[in-house]
Amino acid sequence: MRALVRPALTALSILCLAASITALGADVALAQSKEMAPPPGGGQAPQIKQIPLTEKQVQGVLSAQKDMDVITAKLPENAKPDPKVMTQLDGVAKKNGFASYDEYNTVMDNIGLVLGGFDPATKKYVGSEAVIKAQIAQVEADKKMSAADKKQALADLNMALKSPEPSIENKGNIDLVAKYYDKLAELMGDDQN
Repeated sequence: MRALVRPALTALSILCLAASITALGADVALAQSKEMAPPPGGGQAPQIKQIPLTEKQVQGVLSAQKDMDVITAKLPENAKPDPKVMTQLDGVAKKNGFASYDEYNTVMDNIGLVLGGFDPATKKYVGSEAVIKAQIAQVEADKKMSAADKKQALADLNMALKSPEPSIENKGNIDLVAKYYDKLAELMGDDQN
């Protein structure tokens, strides 16, 4: 259901994949790399409306997430958005300084876009292409991953490499996300489970 409530974006998937490979090894990469596959029918992922982030917005995301998770954890997989649930999500967003749940999602999308370009080992922004190439190298070097899983993970990563994320329009977002990197990476990694 979370995929319906908040569209899954490649940047968020890349972050989760990077965190998984670094923290848990490449075995987890296969399952999460499937999130990076293009939408059915070969369509493109929705374009992100890039905005300059504010510290207040980032703090709002961090403070809202626990309440958001309580609501979304109860939702069945692939269920249509329920107006009551959307009203609850809108209420949590407003309580945390957002005009609406849509604004909250836009901020989350922008954070995810920036996080997708951070090297989880160095916690430095290197761009999503460099992150994906590092993940490819890690999967190729993994001796514990089955040949079939490795082949699938590499195919998914190479597909992601062919569909690069847009460049960050608001360079100040990089510094702001870097300031809150640990908390945001934990939040985004947990959010995808």
